[in-house]
Amino acid sequence: MRWWGWGVDERAVRLPAHALDLLRTELGISGERRPHVTLEDVSLPEPALPERLRVRLARVVGEENVRQDRRARVEHAVGKSYTDLVRIRSGDGSSAPDAVVLPGSAREVEEVLAALDEHEAAAVPFGGGTSVVGGVEPLRGGFRAAVTLDLSRMRRLAAVDRSSLTATFEPGATGPRAEALLASRGLTLGHFPQSFEHATIGGFVATRSAGQASTGYGRIDELVRGVRLVAPAGELALRALPASAAGPALRELVVGSEGTLGVIVEATLAVRPLPRARRYEGWSFRSFEEGREAFRAMEQAGCAPDVARLSDEEETRVNLALASSGSLADRAGRAYLRLRGHEGGCIAIVGFEGPSDDEVARRRARAATHLRRGGGLPLGASPGRSWLRSRYSAPYLRDELLDLGVLVETLETATTWSRLDELYRAVGRALRDALAARGTPPLVTCHISHLYPSGASLYFTFLARQERGSELEQWRAAKAAATEAIVAGGGTITHHHAVGRDHAPWLTREIGELGVEALRAAKERLDPRGIMNPGKLLPG
Repeated sequence: MRWWGWGVDERAVRLPAHALDLLRTELGISGERRPHVTLEDVSLPEPALPERLRVRLARVVGEENVRQDRRARVEHAVGKSYTDLVRIRSGDGSSAPDAVVLPGSAREVEEVLAALDEHEAAAVPFGGGTSVVGGVEPLRGGFRAAVTLDLSRMRRLAAVDRSSLTATFEPGATGPRAEALLASRGLTLGHFPQSFEHATIGGFVATRSAGQASTGYGRIDELVRGVRLVAPAGELALRALPASAAGPALRELVVGSEGTLGVIVEATLAVRPLPRARRYEGWSFRSFEEGREAFRAMEQAGCAPDVARLSDEEETRVNLALASSGSLADRAGRAYLRLRGHEGGCIAIVGFEGPSDDEVARRRARAATHLRRGGGLPLGASPGRSWLRSRYSAPYLRDELLDLGVLVETLETATTWSRLDELYRAVGRALRDALAARGTPPLVTCHISHLYPSGASLYFTFLARQERGSELEQWRAAKAAATEAIVAGGGTITHHHAVGRDHAPWLTREIGELGVEALRAAKERLDPRGIMNPGKLLPG
């Protein structure tokens, strides 16, 4: 992973000339590139790890697995949020950990936490480092030092129960590694968030992740069957049972705990046979409202696809403009939409997976009935194939936009169908007003990407010209305005990005004072000194 951005250099994205022209026109950017500083120019504080603690950690994990070199500290200084990248690209490495420790087993995690607890050093679990809400920044929380626990050595598939359709993983297995190990046994987890290429099983569970196919496969919290958590106070081992009435589900306390209670060292997940047939296709609707109602009817009839994404008019317009090649096929497609009364409408992507072509065709036919009835126009498989090819490319595009001086950020929420339109309009308006007031009017786009019988998610992307010298203040103004609109509109402060540092100030508004105190009580029991990932999840 690039320390200053996303992924690897070979996958870098460059905007074509027509796309750059669009951003110049609509955002007022100059097109001048602003390269990040070199690794050597990142400013780092001197490591504050006591030598006695360093020696003890080395005895547990091996000298080579206690790292204090520049690259390791910079790579673990921040996650991948907009604010993280603005800071690290400018050379601000002030949040770098004092050391990066790589345990190789649950036993080593236990001993590392015991050492950190005794020496009063903060412990920050780290999987793929893909958090976009400040979840892995090593805040010290008043402790003398902060140590990042990189779990990449713990990446085994520990067990597969083919009869029960479960698989047990260590936390450091990345999405691609987990899928490859399962595919060799004819199985899949089917959890494909946009961070899939670098995020880990432990990260999925710790943040209550929702993959792109969650409408069909389920969110990660629906897939977790059992989990082991090593905390400073001991181990919490929750067995993989099909169901239990033995009190409140402690598993739910661990899923989404964001490293604040302990380290997830093992997770048992529901898996399913690898699909043998797939069909992804595009549909068009005359308006976002029309498409939303078609999606609601399809979901509530029990025939939703595995992947269901509906872009609003603005996201559709921008995506088509950026993808436009000017080819004959491109012009013909636009003429077709115009002829059918869908010019300026919304594009939807729906995807079906299953054990056979017949099964996929049967599911697709049921869904298509509702989509047509709702005003949908089928566009064939080409848009679906295009989406599949580019489904993980957005973070690379963000790096390119940052180079060009563009504020580019996403935020997500969810609410009931009855409030979805009101929330959609309120958040869009809040973002436009907040950024226009700073002299940087934005592009604001949105799509629905996860369906439930009672409601759906909204995923916003907004772009604006960066305020030179005030990039973080500009972001905070937009973030605060949008989140206040979400809370006022009855949405959740986060549907799948987790709480981290960025959403913590609003957690009380979602779960109440008593709810926050209940979480604090659990933390005080599992982590009495409070060393686990300070400054995350809980407000204050």
